Formats: sequence, structure tokens, C-alpha cells
Amino acid sequence: MRRARGAAEMPFLDHLEELRRRLIWSLLALAVGAVVGVVLVSELDVLGWLQRPIQGFLPGGRLVFTSPTEPLSITVRLGLLLGAVLAFPVVAAQAWAFFSPALYENERRVIVPALVAAMLLFLAGVGLGYLVALPLALRFLMGIQSEALLAWVTAGEYLRFAIRVVLAFGLIFELPIVVLVLAALGLVTPAFLRRYRRHAIFVLAVVAAVLTPADLVSMLVMLVPLVLLYEASVWVAALVARGREARAAERAAEPAVE
Repeated sequence: MRRARGAAEMPFLDHLEELRRRLIWSLLALAVGAVVGVVLVSELDVLGWLQRPIQGFLPGGRLVFTSPTEPLSITVRLGLLLGAVLAFPVVAAQAWAFFSPALYENERRVIVPALVAAMLLFLAGVGLGYLVALPLALRFLMGIQSEALLAWVTAGEYLRFAIRVVLAFGLIFELPIVVLVLAALGLVTPAFLRRYRRHAIFVLAVVAAVLTPADLVSMLVMLVPLVLLYEASVWVAALVARGREARAAERAAEPAVE
């Protein structure tokens, strides 16, 4: 593994031992997070919180289940998901402790703020998905043939739908961070992003169609933020490029050392 300047090289077997130790701590964090997550799902009524957007469309305002094991299965799945979220800071810290010695100082200056921004953007995307996209998609989908059909939605099917929408929005909000890292590493430029803007919008439309349920409203609700995020990414790449040019100019202006 490449080490940062001034750092001693670590033997290969020591790398393996360190990797094993980091993986053990990460797995322990995931296990503890899963247990805590299952408890919190029941104590904090996470299922009730997730079903609020659809309650107004259901007879009696409650989801149903068709198997005796479904309530337990739902609780465990939600607990595992919540546990993964709770364990993420520990897993990220272990990954950073393992990989950071191989990074140069300028790479660390980019990655650390990018990780913090990535978590904040993910939470913002999840919030937008839950508060805006999910209610809009449900209002459209549940309104189709509502006079002829009675809504009888199972808890498992609804949760798969809701989690898919919410997590999809969390992931698409990571686009500026991905572009930031690529621009900082010199792999993309603002000119490149502007030149292929139309191609990118087409790809984003395909992504929105794949990640969202099969309706136009959900696709548009996701596509609009995606396009805005792409434009924000162009702006971020331009800032990074200007910073790189400024640093290059400063180095060029420094007197040569004999």
C-alpha cells in the first residue's frame, strides 16, 4: 500500500493483520447496531412513522399482513437497516484508519470534508424522499382506479416500496460529492461536464426511471433534483479547477531552489 510522505512502509503481513482487526471492529459494530436497531424499531414505533404517508389511503388507516411471521420479519429487516445506519460512523472510522496512511496530505484535505458532506447530503436526500417524493408518488398511484378498487396494502410490500424511494433519493444526493472527488483527483473537468450535459441528463432520466416505481410522477420528482444536482456538480468542479489552477500558479511563481 502506498504510504503518505514521511511515513514508514508497513510490511504486508502487518497490513493483513490491521485489515483483520478493522474488519472485526466493523462487524462488531454492525452486530451491536443490529441488536439496538431491532429494539429501537419497537420502542420508537419506526413502522408507524414509515406508514404515515400512506395512512390516509388505507381502510382504517392501517397496513395488513398475510403471514404469521411477517410482523417479525418486518421488525428484523427494519432493525438491520437502522442498525447499519447506527454502525456507519464506526465502520467509516475503521475504513479511514486503514486507508488514510496511504493518502497524501492534499488527498486527505479533500476526502475528510467530502465524507462529512456526503453524510449530510444523504440525510437531506432521505428527508426529501420521505417528505416530498413518497407522498406525491402515493397520491398518484393510490388515486388510480380508486373508485373501483379497494386498497389492501400489505406491510411488506409497502415498506419495500417506501424504502426504495427514500434510499434512492439519499443516494442521488451523493452526486456532487462524487464529482467533487473526481474533480479533485483530476479525472473530470467543468468543460467535460458542460460538453456532455445533454448526454448526462439522458443517463439521469434512465437512472430515475430505474430507481423509482413505474410512474411518471415519481420519475419526474427524482429527475428534477438530479438535474439540479448535476448543475451543482458542474459548479463544484469549476471551484475545484480554479483552486488547482491557483495552486499551480503559486508553485510556478515560487523561486527555484538551487
